[in-house]
Amino acid sequence: MPTQSQPGIQLTEGEGSTAPNTDGDIGYIRRGFGEVHAVRQGLYQRHMQMIAVAGTIGTGLFLSSGQAIVMGGPLGAFLAYSIVGLAVTSVVLTTGEMGALVPLSGGLVRYAEYFFDPAMAFANGWNQVYLYSVTLPAEIVAASVLVEFWTTAINNAIWITVFSALVLIAALVFVRIYGELEFAFAILKILLIIGVNIMALVITCGGGPQGESIGFRYWRNPGPFVQYQGIKGSLGQFLGFWATLKNAVFAYNGIQNITIPAAETRRPRQSIPHATKRVLYRILLFYVLSIFMIGLVVPSNDPTLLQVRLTGTGAQSPFVIAAHRAGIRGAPSVINAVILTSAWSAGNSYILFGSRILYGMAVHGHAPALFQRLNRFSVPYMAISFVGSFLCLGYMSLSHSATIVFRWLRDVVAVATLVDWLIVCIVYLRFYYGCKKQGVDRHKEVPWAAPFQPYFTWAALTLFTLMLVTGGFTAFIHGNWDTETFVSSYMNIPIVLGLYYGYKLWNKTHIISLENIPLVGLIQFYLCQDDVEPEEEPRKGLAKLNILW
Repeated sequence: MPTQSQPGIQLTEGEGSTAPNTDGDIGYIRRGFGEVHAVRQGLYQRHMQMIAVAGTIGTGLFLSSGQAIVMGGPLGAFLAYSIVGLAVTSVVLTTGEMGALVPLSGGLVRYAEYFFDPAMAFANGWNQVYLYSVTLPAEIVAASVLVEFWTTAINNAIWITVFSALVLIAALVFVRIYGELEFAFAILKILLIIGVNIMALVITCGGGPQGESIGFRYWRNPGPFVQYQGIKGSLGQFLGFWATLKNAVFAYNGIQNITIPAAETRRPRQSIPHATKRVLYRILLFYVLSIFMIGLVVPSNDPTLLQVRLTGTGAQSPFVIAAHRAGIRGAPSVINAVILTSAWSAGNSYILFGSRILYGMAVHGHAPALFQRLNRFSVPYMAISFVGSFLCLGYMSLSHSATIVFRWLRDVVAVATLVDWLIVCIVYLRFYYGCKKQGVDRHKEVPWAAPFQPYFTWAALTLFTLMLVTGGFTAFIHGNWDTETFVSSYMNIPIVLGLYYGYKLWNKTHIISLENIPLVGLIQFYLCQDDVEPEEEPRKGLAKLNILW
């Protein structure tokens, strides 16, 4: 009689735990992959590519990048976005490798189930549901405030309601609608980023209406770094740079989650690797280059720079400030309009991420079964409704006292993102060393193998751990204690640990040993499927130059 040592690992009596029973693995895996036939595969490769390119670019880049310049200076912000961008590249690549082998809804939540511990899938699943449920209304509030650039006669509550309704409608209909919306929004964001970077280059070279060449003037005065909170010398400059890392985390939030709608993606084992291979180039082009150009044309001591993350009007965007300072008329309205669509787009992405994670958890018994329910368009409407209910938090921004609470909730998002990235690294390392232990050649036997492993992941894991431990360092500066900063910087850690160990104690789960990770079963299931994906035709002519999709 077979006995079950771990979820997904069927062992035969007398075998111990030295090797997985492949037949049992495949039976379990087939049940897990049953959701692929329940949902509708409405996302094509071009959708996945554009979601990977710009799906999560929202107000984190277009607005809060101003705060990065204020805290770290032009060089500090550039270094922070470069370092975090390089580290998150590893996260995206490893997520893509695991997602190509396990293309199911929920992303990391499902990989942790197979490669680490069901308790980790439970803990991080709810961590991510919280993360996107709170980030969602933050983007909607940002969108409503951006409208004030043109008119202040209409109460913000109206705009919050309008944008919330648009996001919910897009999420509840066929996922293809979401894909087409994101495809269009991503093109707008890419055009905006290219446009403002060209504008910044023209301005700094003296091609603006005023004809004044700026060059690296603002790197010399007020300087490449900022003295953080009045602390003098190199220590103050380093602390300003280190504080900016957290801002960069917020800007990159969600970039690793391209595999979350994998079950709704056509040919996921080809689409997912294609969407991840060029991620480093996209980060360099859209994030790092943008923050570098902002530092050239806007000084870190500009009084109109954004001071509070995700609040204020479109006029406080550093891109808009640059256009104003150069005397370019008309550009601020165009920039603000595209930033508005970016906030809407990010809201669409976050409700998709949160609902698909919740649906994937429900499939594996980590959330109530009602979240598995699908509507006539084959989308999980109950999960969408739950995540969408958090849109009501946006109305808290209308009250001054409630705004403080809302801002405090948003501050936890960067910490929750760091925890998520840390868990990605840990789960992938278990996957990597499981392949080593079981003699699986990743480059030959899995659909796609991420490069530079495991060294890339170990480096990212080290950085994320340091950032998490020092996240609330400002509260420990003498005379600068702030309870809100301390709690928001560290509250997420005991919550995730409590969920993890609570689930372990209740369900008596164990970390899956390297020998018992169901790699053989997953690979055999991948190879024996009746609908194995056909090879994509090689690109010809100018199509080879397309780095977007």
